[in-house]
Amino acid sequence: MKNIFSTKIAQLALILVVGLVLGWGFRAMTSADTDTHAHEQGEGLPSIWTCSMHPQIRLPEAGDCPICGMDLIPADQESAGSSNPQALQMTEEAMALAQVQTLVVGGAQTKKELLLSGKLQADERENASLTAKFPGRIEKLFITFTGEQVKAGQRIATVYSPELLTAQKELLEAAKTKASFPQLYQASKDKLSFWKLSAAQIAEIERSGQVKERIDILADQSGVVLQKNVSVGDYVSMGSVLFTVTNLNSLWLLLDVYETDLPFVAIGDDIQFTVAGRPGETLNAKVTFLDPLINANTRAASVRAEIRNVGNALKPEMFVTARIQTKNKASSAEVTVPRTAVLWSGKRSIVYVKVPNATIPEFILREVTLGNRLGENYQITAGLQAGEEIVSYGAFALDASSQLSGKPSLLNRGTQQVEVSAAFSQQLTAVVESYFLIKNNLVKDQLPTKAVQTLAQALVKVSADGTGKDNVKWEKIKSGLSDATAKIKGSKDLASARTHFSSLSTQVIQFTETYKLTKAAVYQDYCPMAFNNKGGYWLSETKEITNPYFGASMLTCGEVKQTYLNSLPNLTP
Repeated sequence: MKNIFSTKIAQLALILVVGLVLGWGFRAMTSADTDTHAHEQGEGLPSIWTCSMHPQIRLPEAGDCPICGMDLIPADQESAGSSNPQALQMTEEAMALAQVQTLVVGGAQTKKELLLSGKLQADERENASLTAKFPGRIEKLFITFTGEQVKAGQRIATVYSPELLTAQKELLEAAKTKASFPQLYQASKDKLSFWKLSAAQIAEIERSGQVKERIDILADQSGVVLQKNVSVGDYVSMGSVLFTVTNLNSLWLLLDVYETDLPFVAIGDDIQFTVAGRPGETLNAKVTFLDPLINANTRAASVRAEIRNVGNALKPEMFVTARIQTKNKASSAEVTVPRTAVLWSGKRSIVYVKVPNATIPEFILREVTLGNRLGENYQITAGLQAGEEIVSYGAFALDASSQLSGKPSLLNRGTQQVEVSAAFSQQLTAVVESYFLIKNNLVKDQLPTKAVQTLAQALVKVSADGTGKDNVKWEKIKSGLSDATAKIKGSKDLASARTHFSSLSTQVIQFTETYKLTKAAVYQDYCPMAFNNKGGYWLSETKEITNPYFGASMLTCGEVKQTYLNSLPNLTP
């Protein structure tokens, strides 16, 4: 009995020991796996998370963007796979949220629809004057008001003419001896014919044998009376204008085309137009004439078309709304882009170009040169090539993201500076310091006589050898600096000096963005009211605004546009 009991106790003890050993081993393995997994996870976890749509968001852990709600991405993935640090990456989700759309551009036959206004006018070639063919007194008028219709051969007035009485008597006397003196007879008839008496009137005088005291004047042109110049009782001389008439069967359509649109209009272009007096009806015409002169007040030229006025339904001076479909064939160097693809700052025009074959969509800012506007499109004369893919809609959202990411944007050029020697940088810095002396003199409303001499001496000391391969560019900038300096030196008053200081500032800003200086910070300032509200830029050594274009009268007018830190331009917040 004891043996059995002892055996069972030994078995239970053995089982307990084995269980403890297995449990400890399993726990150790689990702990090791957990530590290994945690280590692997912790090793790859990013320390900063950001939003591809709002790169200003920087959070220590993953989650949702507090602005748009998108999933945050690791900050180190923001430019992963990009070979260009200037490129802006944006995921497909971010593009969809920002409604970014792209298209492939190309040059082709482009059309532009011009919406024009104008009016109808009488055809000048149809105007005519009904005149007195002989001197006399108006006894009766058969045309009494403007707008009346006149037909050729119609009586328009009755005139008493002493000269015509004498001519009739000569005819009657010559008629008596016409067999003997036929030439005298013919001369007397010709005299009446020259005074525009009709053959019937002359025959009636000769047949009756009596002199007519009053002779009718007949219209030799048909048309509508535009102007009535005489009244009953007026004495008129030969050639006096009694009435001015015009034929309204043909009218001119005159349209005002602004000078910027004139290159798109050509003789033969189709015109569709409507008039208020005939609503719902569209009429057609063709361009027949382009005015060679620009109206100095409206900055527009007249485009003319000829129209047939069937039934005189159209009236002169009616207002017209017209459309001209023009064509403009782009050259091989030109492409067209939608108006929404272009961002314009007044000095620069940019588009965003999609980088081809990028794993994550990437976009590069590209400066372009705008040509003519074609309806809702722009011609691009430089900066793009046919076949490139650009952002056609949503470019503003991309530009905002690029600006917040510190990349080049519409307001931040992000200039790539030229590598130059340290000595050259110091020499340029001396030029800038001399420039600041001129600026400070103008701020104090003083002519910068000594400061200009200091700048001229600093320019002489600049050695172009320090520019390396960029020698030609520096020589061009230096030429502009020397020219502006000489003009400031020759200025006799502050107004002239400030005008030339603006040119000098343009050159100084250019080389500040091109070459590295040794100053820690330089500020580009702008005053919108300078030069009769045209605006003026200048550089300053301090962030505080001191206006060289107005001096004490408007000392603090202006704002800081850019800050150059170690000569690298950054947008000032």
